[in-house]
Amino acid sequence: MMRQITRPMRCFLVSATALVWSAAPALSAPVTSGAGLGGAEKPVIMPAPSSIQTDGATSPLPKTIVIRWDGKALPVLVTAVERFRTHLEKLTGQPIRFVSSSADASAFTITLHCAGKDGAFPALDMPEQYALTVSASGATLNAAGPVGILHGLASLLQLAGRDATGAVITHASLNDAPRFRWRGLMIDVSRHFMSIPTLQRQIDAMEMVKLNVLHLHLSDGQGFRVESRLFPRLHTVASHGAYYTQKQIRALVTYAAERGIRVVPEFDTPGHTFALLEAYPRYAAQAPLNMEDRAEKNRAALDPTNPATYRFVTALYGEMASLFPDAYFHIGGDEVVAKQWTTSPHIQAYMQAHSFKTPAEMQAEFTTRVAQALTRRHKKVIGWDEITAADIPRDTVVEIWRGAARTAAATAAGHPVVVSDGYYLDRLQPAAIPYAQDPLGNVANMAEAEAAAQATGPGGTIADKVTTQTTPLTDAQKGLVLGAEAALWTEIVTEEMLDSRLWPRMAALAERFWSPASACDGQTLYPRLAVTQDKLEELGLESSAHASQRLARLAPGETAPASVLLSVTSPVRNYAHNHEFLQIRHKQRATEQDLNTLADIASPDSFAADTFNRQAAAYAAGQKDLKATLRAQLSYWVANDAAFQATAARNPALQNALPASENLKNLAQAGLMMLGYDHSAGWKHRVRAAVRKARAEIAASATTKVVTNTPQPPGDLLQDILPGIEALSARIMHGEGGAH
Repeated sequence: MMRQITRPMRCFLVSATALVWSAAPALSAPVTSGAGLGGAEKPVIMPAPSSIQTDGATSPLPKTIVIRWDGKALPVLVTAVERFRTHLEKLTGQPIRFVSSSADASAFTITLHCAGKDGAFPALDMPEQYALTVSASGATLNAAGPVGILHGLASLLQLAGRDATGAVITHASLNDAPRFRWRGLMIDVSRHFMSIPTLQRQIDAMEMVKLNVLHLHLSDGQGFRVESRLFPRLHTVASHGAYYTQKQIRALVTYAAERGIRVVPEFDTPGHTFALLEAYPRYAAQAPLNMEDRAEKNRAALDPTNPATYRFVTALYGEMASLFPDAYFHIGGDEVVAKQWTTSPHIQAYMQAHSFKTPAEMQAEFTTRVAQALTRRHKKVIGWDEITAADIPRDTVVEIWRGAARTAAATAAGHPVVVSDGYYLDRLQPAAIPYAQDPLGNVANMAEAEAAAQATGPGGTIADKVTTQTTPLTDAQKGLVLGAEAALWTEIVTEEMLDSRLWPRMAALAERFWSPASACDGQTLYPRLAVTQDKLEELGLESSAHASQRLARLAPGETAPASVLLSVTSPVRNYAHNHEFLQIRHKQRATEQDLNTLADIASPDSFAADTFNRQAAAYAAGQKDLKATLRAQLSYWVANDAAFQATAARNPALQNALPASENLKNLAQAGLMMLGYDHSAGWKHRVRAAVRKARAEIAASATTKVVTNTPQPPGDLLQDILPGIEALSARIMHGEGGAH
């Protein structure tokens, strides 16, 4: 059922930073996307449609196309069609003109029909299904509502491309609808501020892969990011000069809405409020604020015993709610540090007077009062799963981040949920790991989920108890899962890193959130991601451009050897690269981390390594004609170490990656030995040593729990070609386990 396309290695691999050498030997990567009628090849469309049929044929795409509206053309859709035209020009490399009619009866025509009316758009329950048919004469797109037209155009765009003759369009018939109503991306703009153009780039990419919620984390310890006219010190003091004006917020909301994307704001209380309290310290649980310790930015909390605190929060929430028309408003509610309250005499007295046995009970009172105030403003409350300790209304949405047992508990209590557990992009896991987790799945390793929660938090947070559910969700519980959100916390993500830290992994998760579970094929994921990322870059993402700029900063004029190294290495995972958090976990003084290292440029995913690993496995399985290709590639990696050493000698910023370069050389030499090119004395020992070392380095950041007390490899870089080397060396490594 699956097809293969041979495609050359690109000079620039677009997975965030994986810059590849132009002089390297060419490799071919299989791109499998399934087959339609008669076993014909399928084009790559991400997310995978609910159903697709194709005869494999293509037609030339003319420079003039007729656009015909079957029914009323809503203004938002007219704008979308023009946006589609400009994208089509970029992807086909030719000018495209849209006309409303043509004297030529055989002119290529795109017919659009929107059955829905211009009602609530975008909204949680908006109809998103569409049907698309493409043939030699044109395309027909029928949708149940405006956003269905947007989704259909995104798929139609992915059917366009070029072959040897020029611009072409692939014939296909799609019937498509989302699996989940809520398909989100959370971007933390508090820890590192992201400009409006940067956010717009993400929104454009989100439209292409049919995501429909942008969740903005707008306040935390590092900054409050929205202009407040009621409390101006929030943007004049607590923003540290980086904030969005109210006009910019309204424009961003409109920009997203035109692309079918809701913007959900988050203003975190009662914890994560250092920035709020920096501006208005009279509402602090602990005063004066500790301004010297960076760790305190994660710990400060509001005083829930002060009546003025509630007046402040409810007034602020009211003002912010007026800027965001979406029905949902996120109050945070996570990671309140218990000592903020338990070491305060007047708060302890309040707890005793009100019979609160634990800080969690007092937070429940806070959550209830804040939620009631938002409900009176006709907002539906969403919060992280800690809010379930309160007696919250049933329609309060619980965002799950601490394990599937909390999905089970929240849905059993009748609450709608959005699942973020398993989808934290700041863990720097390769796309295949979160992609493998289904939002409805019941994760068995609760200990790891709890460790992940501990790793991301400031420590000593208020705990709630939850019974681990090991049985699958009932149908009623599944019906309460609105969908899922990926989250990117930006403690170690600057603005120029954002594109590469989100994409292409976000495209993989967009498929997990949209497509039927049966269509989420991990075996074909990376080749399809490579195609999708190329298109996203062509349409505006700046992952590769930013990576090139950052690498040039470290090694001006001689970036090639570092590019080779980065093409097949990835950063350590599960917060191992977040040195400040590890300092806090070990009760050391927190210091600001330099984010200008090769590990900060390296992508969690390497298309080059994936290609090599697939070919090495194929060779080991008997495809011996790959031997010369593998030898050329391995030889190139071996030779690169000497070039990297010479470059690092002139560019000190590269020197902490010297061991990673040597490890790549050793692994590549092991591969050559397994291909029979070096059987000198002790060669088997050298193979085993290289593989064991690479395994140990990957294992050091395999889970958030092991990260806390395990030294990481120099330079914080992992060897991504290890699976391929293991495939080649399976016989002599027999019984020693594998890498993940």
